[in-house]
Formats: sequence, C-alpha cells, structure tokens
Amino acid sequence: MAFQLPSFRAPRLRYDRIYWLLFLIIVGVVLLSAVMRKKHSFAETVEVEVVPLGKGDKLISEVDVRNALLRSFGNTLEGTALSNLEVDRMERVLEEDPFVADADTWVDQKNILHVRIKQREPLIRVLDNNGGNYYLDKNGVKMPPSKNFTARVLVATGNLPPYTNDFLQKKRHPLKDLYNLTNTLLEDDFYAGFFQQIHYNNAGEFVLVPLIGNQKIILGSTRRLDDKLSRLKIFYQKAMPATGWREYETINLKYNGQIVCKR
Repeated sequence: MAFQLPSFRAPRLRYDRIYWLLFLIIVGVVLLSAVMRKKHSFAETVEVEVVPLGKGDKLISEVDVRNALLRSFGNTLEGTALSNLEVDRMERVLEEDPFVADADTWVDQKNILHVRIKQREPLIRVLDNNGGNYYLDKNGVKMPPSKNFTARVLVATGNLPPYTNDFLQKKRHPLKDLYNLTNTLLEDDFYAGFFQQIHYNNAGEFVLVPLIGNQKIILGSTRRLDDKLSRLKIFYQKAMPATGWREYETINLKYNGQIVCKR
C-alpha cells in the first residue's frame, strides 16, 4: 500500500515588508547614535538674551544673568557636557531673581546654550514712611530698585503699610487700593502719564499730584473711583482752560457729586 506525503509550500517572502523593517532599524540606529553623540558632546557657548521692557529698558543685564549662573553652577557652562546641563534647574534658579518673570533655557543643533529672560514690569515705586523702597510689578509682586536703571513710573509715598505677599487677597488693604488705583489711572488714555505721585496721608486718604500745575487732588478713598475720576476729567477739560492750571491749590473729590476747589 503506498502513502503520499503531504506537500509543503514555503510562504512567500514579502520583500517590501523586509525592506521597511530594515529601513526602520537603520533609522533607529542612526537616531540612537545621534542622541548618544549629542549627550556626549559639549556646550559650545552660552548666549543670553534679556527681553527689554516696552521702552527698551533693562532692569537686569546679560552680565547679571551670567553671574547668577556662575554662582549657582560654579562655572561659565561653556565646555560642559550636554548630559550634565541642568536646564530645568537653571530656569528655577534664574526665576528666583526678583527682576525675572520667566526664564527659558534650551540647547540648539549647534550645541549653543540659549538663555532667554523675560523681565518683571514695574507698575509703581513705593517710598513709604517706614523706609520701604521698592516697586510693585504688574502682578503685584515686590521688586527692589535696580542698579541698572530707574524705571519711570508713578511714585507712591506716605503712611502705607509694609508689603506682604498676600495683600491682594485681603478684602481691604491700602496697598491693594494703591495697586487698583494705579492700574485704573494707567488704563485711561487721559490719565496715563498725567500724574507723577500718589500720596497716602495719615487720614487714610489718597492724594494725587499731577505733572502739570501745582495743585493737589484729594481723592479720599478709592470707593466710587470711576465717578471721581470722571468728574475730575470733566473739570480739567472744561474748567481748567478758562481758569488756568495754577488757579487752585487743592481739588477735592471726596464729596459725592461735587468738586470742591480751594485757591
């Protein structure tokens, strides 16, 4: 009796799949090799950019940034292995500086370490009766005076309380009122650049000192602020041209619906 063995057919090779597999393996090896070479290469140089404020001002210089990195990392970072560059830590260190709002660091394809600094923007300078001398930035953060540049901003003086980090969270606080008052003035096209000083007197009242004329504007509290500033604007636009800028010593806005002037 004869038996017939079952026939065996070898599977057809899919050369297109083999080619793609080989291609992916080669690409993976090349990428891995490039990554390893990158990790074992060195920082060629460090480029620092401090983004200037609106008028081109810099409260912190590129040299200040380099010195901060030198103090924290012990070297100039040029020639450091890229695998040893702690870019995240660099950003955290730089953002501890009171003039720095944001720090970005990265390494480009030419192994250049880039450091880009965005500055805090001063809103108002505070010179209080307690000896305080500092700026508030646009977010209400305290900043010291800069050795590089004196920001041309409104100056607040008088019996203001010492700064605390949580003053904006308080329901009522003179610094919070000052911060809101300053923002309101600067957001108004008529009043932006109109005043040079905001004084907080011992009675807890705000007094505005304009750049033009010699009068003092008694604002009182910041309650009904929009109404008070609206009345003052009408007075300046309609009454002042007729009487002259030096006619009045004080302009009092404390009383509802009135403007009381004293010669």
